[in-house]
Amino acid sequence: MNILTFDVEEWFHLLDFDATRTEEEWGKYEVRIYENVDRILDILERTNTKATFFIIGWIAKTYPDVVKKIAAKYQIGTHTMNHQLVWQQSQQEFRDDVESSVKLLQDITSLPVECFRAPGFSIRESEAWAFDILADLGIKYDCSIFPAHHAHGGMSSYGAPVPSLIKHNDVTMKEFPVTTKTVMGKKIIFSGGGYFRLVPYPLLKSWSAECANGFRNHMVPRIWHDKKGNMMIGNDGLPVTREVGYLLSYIHPRDLDGGQPMLEGLPMKRKFKSYVGTKGAAEKLRKYLKDFKFTDIKTAAENICWEKVPIVEL
Repeated sequence: MNILTFDVEEWFHLLDFDATRTEEEWGKYEVRIYENVDRILDILERTNTKATFFIIGWIAKTYPDVVKKIAAKYQIGTHTMNHQLVWQQSQQEFRDDVESSVKLLQDITSLPVECFRAPGFSIRESEAWAFDILADLGIKYDCSIFPAHHAHGGMSSYGAPVPSLIKHNDVTMKEFPVTTKTVMGKKIIFSGGGYFRLVPYPLLKSWSAECANGFRNHMVPRIWHDKKGNMMIGNDGLPVTREVGYLLSYIHPRDLDGGQPMLEGLPMKRKFKSYVGTKGAAEKLRKYLKDFKFTDIKTAAENICWEKVPIVEL
């Protein structure tokens, strides 16, 4: 079960960089969202690939035509209104931010917004209250968990990097965590963002194949259908399932933009992380989507037997 997602941001939407942190600065920079989204849509069309797009509300407010173009064919979710880390906000600030983005995206597309991803995978154990708010706002699927320590958050207690049911208070949320690979005892991301750009393709392909084929703990119970497409039910009254692998990839439009300007004032380490591999990333993604078949969150969720996934109590 391979899932492809995009975080729809402008090229300057970097975390931990004060010069581009808030909306007050964003109007100063070159607009590249049109060509960058068109590049993605062209790749998806040519490879016949489904995907889910997590869109920043500011993008929707500023460029509603971009959102309409995406939503005409692909599932959309929210990436918050103003791209701020969850743990930097109060509960009310977080609610107001997500609620405004959900309402705006639904008004523009006339479609329900049921998926959420936090910037920087920034929901930690201490921000479990976010799931209560998300559920109250109509979110059914969360994609915010990095199941290990992470610079912007991380949830080490999550367990295996596979879909689960997160339970907090009276809320149950269906979770699609980012895929990780254990290297020298440390969990790392490899299938998204700067990691996707940095990892050499043979290694990216090898590690992705391990997860997609169900290597070790990358397994999810997929509902089994007969030749006519009917769901098969077992003696226990639950759908018949088979264990399949799990791979989730996430890409930003800027990851594929080899011509974007260099932001002034970035530390050397951040320049490397933000720009390495951008020139060849679009072709790398084309090759990736030819080597692996991906789908969107909606389709994946419909094919998972949620009664058999792990439960994460927070």
